[in-house]
Amino acid sequence: MMPPLLRRRLGLLVATFAVIALGTSLRVIPVGLSPGVVKYGGSVLWGAMVYGIVAFLMAGARTRMAVAVALAVATAVEGLRLYHTPGLDAFRLTLAGQLLLGRIFSGWNILAYAGGIGVAACLDRHLRRIANP
Repeated sequence: MMPPLLRRRLGLLVATFAVIALGTSLRVIPVGLSPGVVKYGGSVLWGAMVYGIVAFLMAGARTRMAVAVALAVATAVEGLRLYHTPGLDAFRLTLAGQLLLGRIFSGWNILAYAGGIGVAACLDRHLRRIANP
């Protein structure tokens, strides 16, 4: 039998990769969705990805602590968009740079990230309760 912490980390890893695949598909594959759905849907999924990474790294921590750290990370990355250097701006023009850092600061993105973090945290908490009744 797999130790609970290892099982949790494995589940978070699989879920995070699924979110990354979905988010990348949403942004890259043209499926006829409106630009707003693509932009903010991707931002919600990016927030969920950040939560997944943070929860993986802090697998033994309480959900609310992982949420706080994920919100701090997401807000810091969004704030980084206000900082410009030639190298950073060149990276932002690449697909990887657009997906990881974005190009333009937006407070709306922070709200979308928070929504994704919140949904991911609720699912995580629910699954933790099922696994540990």
